[in-house]
Amino acid sequence: MSLTLIRCSRRLIVSRGMKIYTKTGDKGTTSLYTGERRPKTDLVFDALGATDELSAALGVAREYAYDRQMENVIAIVGDLQSRLQEVGSAIATPTSSASEMKLKRVSFDESEVKKLEDLIDELDAQLPQLTTFILPGGGKCSAHLHMARTICRRAERMSLPLADCEDLDRNVCRYLNRLSDLLFQLARSAQQQEGKTDQFKA
Repeated sequence: MSLTLIRCSRRLIVSRGMKIYTKTGDKGTTSLYTGERRPKTDLVFDALGATDELSAALGVAREYAYDRQMENVIAIVGDLQSRLQEVGSAIATPTSSASEMKLKRVSFDESEVKKLEDLIDELDAQLPQLTTFILPGGGKCSAHLHMARTICRRAERMSLPLADCEDLDRNVCRYLNRLSDLLFQLARSAQQQEGKTDQFKA
């Protein structure tokens, strides 16, 4: 897609370029970043689709965070959506068919995993200690962050076969694993900011 999206406050300005539809996928195939065409049923597109769905779910959670002026949630989720663009680029560049130049361009740094771990620890220090499982919910923002967490788990599961056959940097899978943990803590943080408490199984 050649549309240019420019963030302006909370609005998106769209500048005209080529048409959104290309018709090149009408026969059930689509292109990777490498230029290789694969069936849309390929595992790569399962992983890409789950990652895209995750970013969209986070976008909904972020809008509810705007409504409640949860500045920390807004900032964290915005950064996560940017990192998920990088995750998608890595998934769309299989190591078995990509050039060294393209692999270098989409390499996923291990430091991103450490950033998530630090953020999880930071949130954990601010939240009540858990001794049992809780029920997802706790306000609209929190509930959507829990939904994003479950989608993140699916994205991880769909990415693992690619890493297992060495077509994807395993740091991507590690990132998705930590991200689901972060989203759990972020959901609890949003819940706390809305003045709600953990709900446990009756």
